[in-house]
Amino acid sequence: MMSFIKFNILTCLILSCGVFSQTSGNADISLTLPSVTLMDVEPSGTIAMNYTAPTEAGNPVTTPAANTTKWINYTSAYPTTGVSRRITASINPVIPGIDIRIQALAASGGGGTLGTPTAQITLGTTAQNIITGIGRSFTGNGNTNGHRLTITLTTNTYANITARNSTPVIITYTITE
Repeated sequence: MMSFIKFNILTCLILSCGVFSQTSGNADISLTLPSVTLMDVEPSGTIAMNYTAPTEAGNPVTTPAANTTKWINYTSAYPTTGVSRRITASINPVIPGIDIRIQALAASGGGGTLGTPTAQITLGTTAQNIITGIGRSFTGNGNTNGHRLTITLTTNTYANITARNSTPVIITYTITE
């Protein structure tokens, strides 16, 4: 008789658990995603691009090799009503007789809608696009991530060049809408 009662109690408990058990639930989550516009050039430091004097009379000075050590990294997040971003470049000062040219290569690393490089441009004091169409994206951080830059020097008018010693030229990069 005692085992019959225990059996009935156990059966009632099992059945009541099935009847009163909860099979789902929910929780509210508050989410914030900030608008972000960040850009930097990696690695930090100065680029030395030096012309070489000829060793034979009658030959021009030799232009330095192209520099490909710099990379542009960025992070871009904006609201649904936002527009894509772009990166511009300019220089100061312009060196008479010398063209400073730049071209960004296709992005390496990261994710999202990465920007599209423009064709090579000759830098001046007016900002010009070097990367356009940057959507919600990130390139990764550091050199070997983002857009590798190729910077070259060319002589445009030999009669205008003058001897210089370590003349600083600042390239300004700006990310904007």
